[in-house]
Amino acid sequence: MNLIRVFTIANNGFKEVIRDRILYFIGFFSLLLILAQRIIPEIAAGTHEKILLDVGIGAINLLSVIVAIFVGTSLINKEIEKRTLLMLIPKPISRAELILGKHLGLTAVLGVMVSIMMGIYLGMLSLSQIDYPTTALITAGVYLLLELALITAVAILFGVFTSSILATLFSFGVYLMGHFSEDLVELGKLSKNANIESLTTSLYLVLPNLSRLDLKNEAVYGLLPSTGELMAHATYGLLYTTLLLIISIMIFAQKEF
Repeated sequence: MNLIRVFTIANNGFKEVIRDRILYFIGFFSLLLILAQRIIPEIAAGTHEKILLDVGIGAINLLSVIVAIFVGTSLINKEIEKRTLLMLIPKPISRAELILGKHLGLTAVLGVMVSIMMGIYLGMLSLSQIDYPTTALITAGVYLLLELALITAVAILFGVFTSSILATLFSFGVYLMGHFSEDLVELGKLSKNANIESLTTSLYLVLPNLSRLDLKNEAVYGLLPSTGELMAHATYGLLYTTLLLIISIMIFAQKEF
């Protein structure tokens, strides 16, 4: 594997995604914060500061996940539909380099997007003279990027062997169940049905536990897990992302074009 080719693909992918109206999401986010800043204090006097903290970081999370899934599922499919993949494969570019390059390119876009939105968010809080836990919120932003890298890997995995529509639906399903995987186990236990309990336990073991990378609720209160837990969560996210990319490469390597 040639890292130069991987970074070249990532750079081209970064430029392609940036041109694909991604920056409109940042404009929408800014407009949302302005509206929230004006409306929420009037309808929630006394608690508006906490609500603004929740709305801002929640919007960053939601908008970036939408981009990760919708763009991620189409990264490979778009190359196939435009027939550009047929021109790339004969060249000295392996399918593994293509997958890794596409993933790195989109992750870089998401990193820029989250950084800009986080800057706007913290700036709005400062202008509104709202106290906020800077370190906790920035840490939550870093772990959001780890979660987005994992979700992008999920989207690419589904995108290499299904249509964009199905891949998008499956990716959103994994995202939702990944945040409630622990609740699935409890639901299985409450059912008192051995088959259901076995199913929910299997889903818990297979699906990524995205709640380990979701720190936004704790961050708004200035609370974070210990350094050891943070390191364990980061390692979990990186290893799971790596595993998904390896599976994607193995599936993509078997496809005929």
